[in-house]
Amino acid sequence: MIRKTLSASLLAALFLATPAFAEEATFGRPIQGGSLHEGHLDMVVYYVPVDGDLLQVTATFAPKTGGDPLRVVMGLADGDSVAFSMPGHRDSLYAFSRSGKEVTVSTETDTHLRADAIMR
Repeated sequence: MIRKTLSASLLAALFLATPAFAEEATFGRPIQGGSLHEGHLDMVVYYVPVDGDLLQVTATFAPKTGGDPLRVVMGLADGDSVAFSMPGHRDSLYAFSRSGKEVTVSTETDTHLRADAIMR
């Protein structure tokens, strides 16, 4: 009985202490679109090459309860990554990173975010 209680407690603590990205998508070709649906916003994302070595990533966020969509457009150089929350939806963290010609997008919900954006 004690072993089962300890195992259950340890398992619960691991899930609470380690936030996991709930959804992730990687895109390897221009205009190859995809979507993520975790949290209160649905997101559609794609990229196109622009001047120099930048990839222009466009992400459109639509509230599931209705309302106006929000759009973010950013240029990512190889090795860049950025994570942020959307106005009015601070419980979700959206992360974008680039490696070569691949862009990876992920979302994590129920996070304790800082007031400012996290950029690396």
